[in-house]
Amino acid sequence: MIEQERKVRKDKKVDIKPTISVDLKECIYRLSYITNKPVKDVALHICDYALHSKEIMEILSESFRRNLTIHNTLYMGDLNRTSLAKVKKKEDYPKERISLRVSKTTYENICKLNYALDVTPTMATAILLETCLLYSDYVNENARSYLEQNLDLKRIKELEKVIKYVNEHNPYEEEVSWGALLSFLMDEIKTGTTNVAQLINDWLDSYKKLK
Repeated sequence: MIEQERKVRKDKKVDIKPTISVDLKECIYRLSYITNKPVKDVALHICDYALHSKEIMEILSESFRRNLTIHNTLYMGDLNRTSLAKVKKKEDYPKERISLRVSKTTYENICKLNYALDVTPTMATAILLETCLLYSDYVNENARSYLEQNLDLKRIKELEKVIKYVNEHNPYEEEVSWGALLSFLMDEIKTGTTNVAQLINDWLDSYKKLK
């Protein structure tokens, strides 16, 4: 009985409720809808991705006020740097809370990060979510990964052709990514179903008929 209690305590998740911009929250909810996964799971995956991303850590390290060693890499801090806590307090755009549950290991890494950034754990989590979605290829990578898991190779090849065609004829400088295409399809196709793979299959069939 004691052993079982210890195991429960060891595996216990930690609840975190960071305050983030409304736009960022909507983005996470959108990813949840697209991948058909709970919001908490999506937010957790983003945090874990960010904590293991050298690209993200390099970006955040520019704001470290204390040293941080994570995943065998040492990042130097400087107390002369402005605390992100002060920067965040000046932000005046609409914000809302989002809930997620993290493992003990993830929480320990978040605590290391909040110490280096000189902010609270909840603010460190908010910064992780924001930095990952704004400054990494997270959305694009996961959109493609999701599509590859839910569509056959032939359909993936068709989507690649669509993206290539759009980018070659796009009058704007910004390229269309897998994430952008998936988001566009979710807006365009209104069938009342939550099966994203079927939505895309139907859209591709319609697209080929128009060619």
